[in-house]
Amino acid sequence: MALRRSARLNAVTNSVQPTIQAKKTNRAQQTSGVTKARKTPAKGKKTVGLTLERTLENPTPSKTAKADTAKQEKTNNIFDPLPTDRSISRLRSTPPPLDRPVEPHRTNATLLTPHGSSLVAYPPGTENASPSKTGRPRPTATTGTLLEKAVAHLIATDSRLEPVIKQHPCPLFSPEGLAEEVDPFRSLVVSIIGQQVSGAAAKSIKNKFVALFNSGDSGDNAPEASRFPKPEEIIKCDIATLRTAGLSQRKAEYIQGLSQKFASGELSARMLLNASDEELLEKLTAVRGLGKWSVEMFACFALKRIDVFSTGDLGVQRGCAAFMGKDVSKLKAKGGGKFKYMAEKDMLELAAKFAPYRSLFMWYMWRVEDVDIAVLTT
Repeated sequence: MALRRSARLNAVTNSVQPTIQAKKTNRAQQTSGVTKARKTPAKGKKTVGLTLERTLENPTPSKTAKADTAKQEKTNNIFDPLPTDRSISRLRSTPPPLDRPVEPHRTNATLLTPHGSSLVAYPPGTENASPSKTGRPRPTATTGTLLEKAVAHLIATDSRLEPVIKQHPCPLFSPEGLAEEVDPFRSLVVSIIGQQVSGAAAKSIKNKFVALFNSGDSGDNAPEASRFPKPEEIIKCDIATLRTAGLSQRKAEYIQGLSQKFASGELSARMLLNASDEELLEKLTAVRGLGKWSVEMFACFALKRIDVFSTGDLGVQRGCAAFMGKDVSKLKAKGGGKFKYMAEKDMLELAAKFAPYRSLFMWYMWRVEDVDIAVLTT
């Protein structure tokens, strides 16, 4: 499957206090399939949060080949930095649970449905049930031990990671990160809204889009906590009306198509919770407007799946190459297409030994070369 373009993002979060800081870099330029860091030295620090709102605009299926060679465009996209009020309230008022069962090959976040209910892969009382009864693998960790197990595996596999890990604790799979409640429908819609536009423009369009379904709101001044529309509401709204929020014709069509899949049940929070990694990729890349890279990032940062590895991200390629002792500056000068820093086969072989915690390994590959992962996290 062809890899899609990726874009640098600005991460903003008002929900969870960060545990690390990442260097602030200039805006990256978008090239085919990946996030590309600029060489300009950072002048300050940027807070890393715990919610991903990173987006890509995929071409229509018939234009995939052209999209892979598209010209660079400056972007500053976001993924959905503001979680639901329920998430904010719970995280601020109570400590994160430490005993919820989790498993590397399933969604570890608590997912909210468009209609307000919440789902977890392993409800209380099912952790000891046999896989044949639950349809899921037996959980191997809890929200309190997952990161600890993953870090121990990474260090035992390659001790060179230990100083990087000690310097940059990962908030994503911490108990606080795993306690976050995610509305996957909202996140995916907002990811489409933010494609190929600046962060400020994405926020403005999102507010106007939400205001269409909240009669008391007024465009740019719409409060962030406004009720997000349900799939059924979006389907009933015609393309021309959706475009008044600032959406392009294509984005309006993408959002309606995504909404139709959720309304019909083809996509659902329960499916995203239970699907295997392969099924997740297959189902979501079938949606116009979502490509392989964006699905991988959504799986890792929003769904909190801990065994995701994206070979198409240029930052990951850079980190892997540097980790293997290669001179990244010379590799960059040579070019090399999509895999200019390291061949895909070599990346997969390197990452394989870190399974089933490749998401965490990928997170540290961004850190190895001081790639600004603030644009990837929320």
